[in-house]
Amino acid sequence: MATQHLDIAQVAQQSGVPASTLRFYEEKGLIASTGRRGLRRLFDAGVLERLALIAVGRAAGFSLDEIARTFAHEGGPRIDRRMLAAKAEELDRTIRKLSAMRDGLRHAAACPAPSHMECPTFRRIVRAAASGAIGARGKKAPQLPNQAAHRA
Repeated sequence: MATQHLDIAQVAQQSGVPASTLRFYEEKGLIASTGRRGLRRLFDAGVLERLALIAVGRAAGFSLDEIARTFAHEGGPRIDRRMLAAKAEELDRTIRKLSAMRDGLRHAAACPAPSHMECPTFRRIVRAAASGAIGARGKKAPQLPNQAAHRA
C-alpha cells in the first residue's frame, strides 16, 4: 500500500498548526517534508502524530531544542525520563509560586487593613517579590499565611 502524503495546506488544516510554523519546524529539524507537489511541500501522514507530540511538549513547557532531542533519528520519540521528571519538578515549583501569588492577590483584595501597606501579609508579599522569591527570578515561593490568621 502506498504511503499517504499530505500537502502543507492539508497538514496545517488537520493539525491546526499554521503553514509558517510547519516551515519553521522543518527548518529546525522537528519535521521533514518528503517532496513537493508544485510549490507545496508534501509530508507523510505520520507528521500529524509528530506535530501532536510537539504540541504536548510545548504545552508542558519544553523548548523546541528539548523537543527535538526527544526524536530518534528514525523518527519515533526517544523519551528521556529524567528530563520528564525534571520538567515535572519545575512545573511543581511554578505551581507553588503561582498559588502563592493567587493567595496573596486574594488576600489583598479582601484585606480589612485601611491601606495595603499597613497589612503585614501584603508587606511580606512585597518583600518576597522584591527579593525574587516570587516572580521571574526563580527563588522559592514564600508561604503565605491563611487569611483567617491575619490580624489587621
